[in-house]
Amino acid sequence: MEVKAIEDKMFKLADRLRELKEAKKQAERQVKDINTEIDNTDYALSELMAESETQNFTRSGTMFFLTTTTRASALSEKKTELYEVLKEKGFGDLVYETVNANSLSAFVKEQTSENEDLLPDWLEGLVKVFEKTSVGVRKTAK
Repeated sequence: MEVKAIEDKMFKLADRLRELKEAKKQAERQVKDINTEIDNTDYALSELMAESETQNFTRSGTMFFLTTTTRASALSEKKTELYEVLKEKGFGDLVYETVNANSLSAFVKEQTSENEDLLPDWLEGLVKVFEKTSVGVRKTAK
């Protein structure tokens, strides 16, 4: 293959790579915008459903239902202390380099339910606990 042909092919591939990378950046921006819009719409719909005391409804073959999950995360300034306390209390298997957010949420929910629905004293000030209500979506059976 002559030098000119190699150069032409190389430039075409370089241009295509640049186009693809730009398209990827654009798609990532669009996904971020869509995720923001999903969060906003989910929040508005869950608020309206809660206000109207609507637990679920079906529209166009899709069931929409309120669901509440308990989430817990370590307070950033108290992570090290939390990890030490978890280990001392025999729950060191939750601790890696970080505590998995879903595992911590499930653990805090379990500990709270075993403590008359109160956060155990030894976790006070180490974790932030909140409930998030959102709308689950699934196809309905025909």
